[in-house]
Amino acid sequence: MSSTTAGQVIRCKAAVAWEAGKPLVIEEVEVAPPQKLEVRIKILFTSLCHTDVYFWEAKGQTPVFPRILGHEAGGIVESVGEGVTDLAPGDHVLPVFTGECKECAHCKSEESNMCDLLRINTDRGVMLNDGKSRFSINGKPILHFVGTSTFSEYTVMHVGCVAKINPLAPLDKVCVLSCGISTGLGSTLNVAKPKKGSTVAVFGLGAVGLAAAEGARIAGASRIIGVDLNPNRFESAKKFGVTEFVNPKDHNKPVQEVIVEMTNGGVDRSIECTGHVDAMISAFECVHDGWGVAVLVGVPHKDAVFKTSPLNLLSERTLKGSFFGNYKPRTDLPSVVEKYMNKELELEKFITHEVPFAEINKAFDLMLRGEGLRCIIRM
Repeated sequence: MSSTTAGQVIRCKAAVAWEAGKPLVIEEVEVAPPQKLEVRIKILFTSLCHTDVYFWEAKGQTPVFPRILGHEAGGIVESVGEGVTDLAPGDHVLPVFTGECKECAHCKSEESNMCDLLRINTDRGVMLNDGKSRFSINGKPILHFVGTSTFSEYTVMHVGCVAKINPLAPLDKVCVLSCGISTGLGSTLNVAKPKKGSTVAVFGLGAVGLAAAEGARIAGASRIIGVDLNPNRFESAKKFGVTEFVNPKDHNKPVQEVIVEMTNGGVDRSIECTGHVDAMISAFECVHDGWGVAVLVGVPHKDAVFKTSPLNLLSERTLKGSFFGNYKPRTDLPSVVEKYMNKELELEKFITHEVPFAEINKAFDLMLRGEGLRCIIRM
C-alpha cells in the first residue's frame, strides 16, 4: 500500500488542550511528515485514560500547553521516515507511551522494559530527533504528549513506541491494550505471577485494577479479593473474576489486618493500583509471610514515603514495582493482542462508553464523574 500523502504536510482535525482544565477544542492542525526513525499514523480509535486527565488538569506537575493529549489508541501507518524498516504503510499498530529502542541495556535485558531512550517523559512536548513538534496551527507549534498525541486524526511517533499487531484484530477493542489494560494485566501475569489456586488481593477497582484481577482470573487464582472505597464498583468487578470485596471504610482496623484474618495469614499475591501510599503499605502488609509478593502499580505523589517495619521483609515477604506490566512494547504487545484474538482475554467488558471525536469532552466528563471504565473515541 503506497501512500499518496507521504512526504507532505497533512491537514486534519485534532483536539487541542490550550490550557489546564479547559475543554479541548477541535482544531484544524498541520501534521508534518515523519523524519528519521519516525512514523506517521492515522488514528482510528483512541480512548481516555486517567493519565490524560491528570496532565490536562496539570495540578501536580509542570503545565505544558498548548498540547495534543491522548495515548491509548489504535491506528494504521500512513507513512514512515528514513531508517524505518520494520513498519510499512498499511500496518495496523498500537501507539505506546513508552518505547523499546532494542539497543540499550534495558532493552537487551530479559528483565526490564524501561528503555533508556524512549521511557515515558511527561514534560517533553517535542520529538527526540530535532527537538521540534510535528504539529502546528498557522505555523505555531502545538506540543506532543508522552510521544503519542492520539487525540488527532494523524500523529507522528518514534518507531520504537509503535507496536505492529495482527491486522485482523479489531482496533476499536484492542486499542485499550496500549496503556491501562496491559499495565494491570501484566502486573499480575508478568510480575506477581500467582500460581493456580492462589489467593490474590487487588487494591483499586478502576480499569487498571480490574485488568489486574482479570490477570489473576486467567492465572487460575481461587480467591480474588477486591479492595475499594467505592461500593458501587463491587457488582461490576465480579465480571473480572473478583470473588470477595472489602471496603476499608466498613472496618475499624487497618484493611491489611482484615485481609490477613480472612485468608488465614495473608494473601499469596497483592497488586496495588490506586497510587495512594497508605494502600501501598496495606497491599504489602496483607501478603503471607514466607512467600507473599506485593506489586505496586499505581503512581504515588512525588513526595510520598513508604513506611513499613523491615521485619515484614525479613519474614520473607517480597515488594516489587511494575511499569507498563513489564511488557516490552514492540516485542510483547502483539502476543497480548493474540490473547484477545484466541478468547483467553476479554476486552469488551472494559469498554463501557463510546463517543464520536467531536464529543471528546464527554469522555472527560464521564471520567471526572467516575462513570464507566473505558470510553472509546471514534475518530
